[in-house]
Amino acid sequence: MDNIEKMTRLEVLAIKLQALKKEHRELDIKISGLVELSSSDQFTLRLLKKNKLSLKDKITRLEDEITPDIIA
Repeated sequence: MDNIEKMTRLEVLAIKLQALKKEHRELDIKISGLVELSSSDQFTLRLLKKNKLSLKDKITRLEDEITPDIIA
């Protein structure tokens, strides 16, 4: 429990980012599998693509939060 309490905010964000990227990759694999099936459920396919896009947005926000803006 002490290790969790001692984690910095950036470490927590980095772990969340890894989890989101993994979930994004898994959705990509599921979508690819469904696309290969000629009789795939279009509703499910659309839902998975929407979820994947939502994850991508979350990933982008987290990456922006982790990486500071540097104005040259």
